Amino acid sequence: MPRYDYRCRTCGDTFELNRPMAESSAPAPCPQGHADTVKLLSTVAVTGTAASPAPSAGGGGGCCGGGCCR
Repeated sequence: MPRYDYRCRTCGDTFELNRPMAESSAPAPCPQGHADTVKLLSTVAVTGTAASPAPSAGGGGGCCGGGCCR
């Protein structure tokens, strides 16, 4: 179930709620009971290491991979 971040405009507290995507835009009162809250834009963090890194083909796109940096 997705986790959504909210901030209370009354007291300034930030809190999280786990709720179905279908309820993502439903009102979410803060833990202190205030109703004036706003859903925050969350970022996704993917961490860890690759089990086997992709082989380097050299060249390719990108500034430094394409040889345009000098």
